[in-house]
Amino acid sequence: MVHSMTAFARVEKAGVQGTLSWELRSVNSRYLEPHLRLPESFRDLEGAVREGLRQELSRGKLECTLRFTEESTGKPLQVDRERAAQLVAAAETVAGLIKNPAALNPLEVLAWPGVLVADAADPQALNAEALALFHQGLKELKAGREREGTELARLINERLTSIEGDVVILRELVPQMLATQRQKVLDRFTDMKADLDPQRLEQEMVMLAQKSDVAEELDRLSTHIIEVRRVLKSGGAAGRRLDFLMQELNREANTLGSKAFDPRSTTAAVNLKVLIEQMREQVQNIE
Repeated sequence: MVHSMTAFARVEKAGVQGTLSWELRSVNSRYLEPHLRLPESFRDLEGAVREGLRQELSRGKLECTLRFTEESTGKPLQVDRERAAQLVAAAETVAGLIKNPAALNPLEVLAWPGVLVADAADPQALNAEALALFHQGLKELKAGREREGTELARLINERLTSIEGDVVILRELVPQMLATQRQKVLDRFTDMKADLDPQRLEQEMVMLAQKSDVAEELDRLSTHIIEVRRVLKSGGAAGRRLDFLMQELNREANTLGSKAFDPRSTTAAVNLKVLIEQMREQVQNIE
């Protein structure tokens, strides 16, 4: 089963110390490109998060964002005495430069950032919770990539079936088209009332048949179709292999177009190129 590189997952967990939430976004890329956005207090998780992504994914540009909202309700407040003393000392220094300074308000000291603090959260416990939540989010992201990959495989298989039908039709049409071309040559000679040299006519028809022989291209198209189906069924990191096969299919379609000598073969070659391009666009999203 193949996987898409496009998916989104969001997981959240509320605990005693606060609420943790992860957002994981994945889009297509040639390589695995993780971009992490972690609060400063969770920087120690970066190595474990990158390793988790490397173990589970092979390609894709990923944005992994962690948010933490600390729970302060019901927690006893504490005063950072050292910071408060520094603030008071600084205020007294400034007051010495002012005539009749106003008295220092204790509430203003408490309102200064970093003076009044709640009980510190347990960083190790929080990191463990955040990492466990990340793996949960990664599991959901992979499930989303799998679902979309299944749909992409279905769309590609539909187009492969259409190409198979065109190949069958072309195989049947080639003898008819050569016969039609032969008749056109005969009619042209008749209209010109020119003497018909059977040997020269046969040479012309042999040259036309050789120039218009597309059996090899049709065989290769069939072979590539079988290989694409096999890769889709095998799954795994199949995107690069499928992209290569799309190039090969397109090469054969171009050759068919260059050898076309009948409107029906031209139409078939154009239709093949349209179907192959549609598949190629889908393949760009496969891991």
